[in-house]
This record gives sequence, C-alpha cells and structure tokens, in this order.
Amino acid sequence: MTPEAVAAEPELRRDPLSGRLVVVAPERSKRPGAFRRSPLEVTPEELESCPFCAGREERTPPETLRIPAGAEQWQVRVVPNLYPAFAGQEVVIHTPRHCHFLAELTAGETAAVAEAWQARAAAQDGYLHAFVNERPEAGASLPHTHSQLVWFDQPPPEVERELRPGYCRICDPPGGDQLLVAEQDGVALRAAWAGRVPYELLVAPLEHEGNPWESEHLAPALELAAEGLRRLHGLEGPCPMNLWLHASGHWHIEIVPRLTVLAGVELGAGYFVNPLPPETAADALRG
Repeated sequence: MTPEAVAAEPELRRDPLSGRLVVVAPERSKRPGAFRRSPLEVTPEELESCPFCAGREERTPPETLRIPAGAEQWQVRVVPNLYPAFAGQEVVIHTPRHCHFLAELTAGETAAVAEAWQARAAAQDGYLHAFVNERPEAGASLPHTHSQLVWFDQPPPEVERELRPGYCRICDPPGGDQLLVAEQDGVALRAAWAGRVPYELLVAPLEHEGNPWESEHLAPALELAAEGLRRLHGLEGPCPMNLWLHASGHWHIEIVPRLTVLAGVELGAGYFVNPLPPETAADALRG
C-alpha cells in the first residue's frame, strides 16, 4: 500500500525477526513533525564538567584503546565504564569535540567508531553487545556522544529470539521498496515493517553477513544510521534514541527513537502500539 492509502483501521503485524506483535494504529497518529523536540543548548556548565572532551583524559579510567594508537590528538578513545552493570563494560568516546548526537558525526568519525568496535571485539571473547543511548529519556547519563560495549557469555535473549530456522528475514524483508529509506556502499536503511515506535529503523548489509566485527560494511552501516538520524532530526528535532547492533544471523543495527511512552498494553500485554505507519515514516524520511 502507498503511504496515502494506509488503512485507518488498526493492523496487527508480527515482527519477522523477533515474532513481536505490533498494532499499527494510524487513527492515533499525528502527521510527521508532531513529535518534534526542541534543540539542546550546550551550557558552560556542561562543557566544563564533561569528562569526554579533548584535554580531559585524566577524568576517565585508563583507556583500553586509542585511535590513532599513541596519537596525542585522538579520534576515538575506549575506557572502562565507571559504573558497570556487567563485568567488563566499556565506553567508546566517539569524538574529542563536544557534541550530543551520532547524527552530528562526520563519515570519518563514524568510521573511527566502527574501527574501535571491531578492535575491541577482537580483543575479548564472548558475544559483544554494542549500543548507543541518546538523551536522558533514553538512558544517557552523559551528553557527549558515546557508545557502550558489553560482553556476554552467549547471545542475549533478544538476539536468540531472532535465530529462527527458515529463510533470512533481512535478506527478504516484508514491505519491499515502500520501507526503503536509503542505500549506500552495500548497506540499506529501512523503516522496520513492524516498528514498535514511530520511525523505528533497521540498517543491514544488502548481502547476507553473519559477523559485523570482520565486515567492511560496519563503517558504512554506522554512517547510514547517522544519516537516518540526521533526517529524523530534521523532521522531529533531536529526539531521544536507542541504537544497538545484533551480531547473529544476518547482522543488523536497530534504531528505536523514544518519541512515545510505553504503557500498560506494551509492558503488560506485550502488544506494541505504533501510531505512525512505517510506510508513512519511510516516505517522510526519504523526503
């Protein structure tokens, strides 16, 4: 169906990856732009207290990685998390300059982040979960853009749910070109067919790949994720967001903007209600 012809009646969709149930309820929707957030202002107090800016290296634990190695003017630093929820948790500082969002990074900066993720994946055993939280509403405790790395003994439950037999749900995604937002360098950005929230996005290599930590497509995937977020910011402002990488099956990046509130139906019954049809979201993001 075209974005203009999306039915007004709620539609029940099952996420092809996880089996999660989503109700697309366009009657509850407002047009793109209705969720718009105000820009964030950088205050002098924020700049003074930030431990991640260049010249503040002594304010973090000793780094486990610096890119370029040994360089005084670094691009990316990786340090242990001061307040880990899991053993061995690390923080990847995306840039020495003070900015808030992945969307503000250049292609060279996202490539350096990808290099850091891959280098740390090679340095430790176990399943690596890489993720980004932006703005306090999405769990960010510091505003300077960064990601986190957590190692598990085995793939966590949300990843295990996706490892189902049969055809690859990413190689043959539902929704076709209506959900395609952009392609570049062998990677596609799509609106999630059964997105839990407005503008949920998925980034994955066009060809089937199982290991992001050895893939040449990780850097362009992160850059395409940043591009999708830049477009989202243009529509809705700098919204809270969670991003993570699932590194099993056909590896992919999931982007979940936090524009709505999960309530009793979502948390108690397991049905996610999305008021913005993914086809409408994809059309808006394509511009």
